[in-house]
Amino acid sequence: MFNTMTLTKLAGALLGALLFFLLMAWASSALYHVGESEDHSGGEHEAAAAGTMMSAAPGDLLATEGDAAAETETKAEETIVLGDGDAGKGAKVFGKCKACHSVEGKNGVGPHLDGVINRAVGSVADFNYSDAMKSHGGEWTLEAINAYLANPKEYVPGNKMSFAGLKKAEDRNDVIAYLQEHTQ
Repeated sequence: MFNTMTLTKLAGALLGALLFFLLMAWASSALYHVGESEDHSGGEHEAAAAGTMMSAAPGDLLATEGDAAAETETKAEETIVLGDGDAGKGAKVFGKCKACHSVEGKNGVGPHLDGVINRAVGSVADFNYSDAMKSHGGEWTLEAINAYLANPKEYVPGNKMSFAGLKKAEDRNDVIAYLQEHTQ
């Protein structure tokens, strides 16, 4: 019924399929890096599950420890001076952007970002912007870039960029410092 050649072919097909899926997983992770979550301890979810709550002012809803962490992060964001980040770190964070953008004057899936600081929104002549981006108007000030990097879909609803954003204010500031180096 089965001979040695048939078993060898089946084993080869199985190992070939496994190798194919491993290579595809490796290639996709090289293109799309999701990043790690900011809270490795499980903070808010574990605290809520364990029933650990911090009481708020009388009559207010109870707040979890995660809310306190979010409030601390918000205060930390307020102390950051935009553009004073570490451009070296920004270059590393910009690695997430390189799949679509460059700082060398060449458009990719997204427009080139060299000279983006204080450039008019949607103004790269040879790039086909979405209607939402064309109609947004304004300038890419440090504040505008920071807000856009935090949540692109919220800042310009309907734009084509599928990136979820940079949640850490320090990362956004480092990328802004990196982009400033490519504006001069």
